[in-house]
Amino acid sequence: MSALLEIEGLEVRLPVAGGELHAVRGIDLRLEAGEALSVVGESGCGKSLTALAVMGLLPRRAVRAARRIVFDGQRLDALGERAMADLRGRRLAMIFQDPMTSLNPTLTIGTQLTEGIRRHEGIGAAAARARAVELLERVGIAEPAARLGQYPHQFSGGQRQRVMIAAALMGRPSLLIADEPTTALDVTIQAQILDLLDDLRREFGLAVLLITHDLGVVARFADRVAVMYAGEVVEEAPAAAIFAAPRHPYTRALLAALPVPGRTKPGSRLAAIGGRVPELVGGMAGCAFRDRCPEAVAACARDPVPQHRPTGDHLYRCVVAPERQPARAP
Repeated sequence: MSALLEIEGLEVRLPVAGGELHAVRGIDLRLEAGEALSVVGESGCGKSLTALAVMGLLPRRAVRAARRIVFDGQRLDALGERAMADLRGRRLAMIFQDPMTSLNPTLTIGTQLTEGIRRHEGIGAAAARARAVELLERVGIAEPAARLGQYPHQFSGGQRQRVMIAAALMGRPSLLIADEPTTALDVTIQAQILDLLDDLRREFGLAVLLITHDLGVVARFADRVAVMYAGEVVEEAPAAAIFAAPRHPYTRALLAALPVPGRTKPGSRLAAIGGRVPELVGGMAGCAFRDRCPEAVAACARDPVPQHRPTGDHLYRCVVAPERQPARAP
């Protein structure tokens, strides 16, 4: 059976002063209906550009190329802008990083919640307003009918994020892309938003593509995890396998940098990944992580980087032979 979303060979290139920046380099991803997939990695690894490429919202000068991007049997990479606009906000929805900059400060919440669905479904103002009230109540906004007439600055940060979730659900989408939805929130509100997203996913049968750099968020929310580095997916596996038996050296380094409750002493120095992320301008051969990797060998500079499958649903790309890979995180 085909997946809800299938991405094969996605590339995103951006013109820069020194040539062409290869921000996303040939990634493959697959997302089933109702599944939560987290894409994780350091800032600048291509997570958000991958999401924007799926949504057709890349910067004007960006170049998108792919063998195929298929959503529910439809080739997104072959659609024109008008056809994509018909999907966005209806079958496909996205929550952006900062709700204060995503919400228009000059329009009421009610206007912003209802304008998209009225365009897509052609329903009247009263029906659209009723759906907005229902969803605001569902995401935990008190007195939703009264608050439709308020402006974004009259909501707290957590409330604005809840409004963004309600806005994304107005079209009853099949796929929700959440780009760092809890980054600007304190840990208590962050937990509430994650619980809300998980409840809504199960209630509405949503597939969720969650983009984050926070592995604590991943552990709480994801069914599967794709780890990105320098524009590539270097490891993909069920969330439990990523935390119990990470295979790629970059994944292990990310996990080693996390404080461990009960084991990491307050004030102690946390582990860090040495070196610098490579420049992605121009071509690149071999493993992009090799200059920062303690296990690197001469063969790491050569293409292609082998792909290994320790189990059917766990894959990683690394030159180091599988038998030399540690079974558990350090």
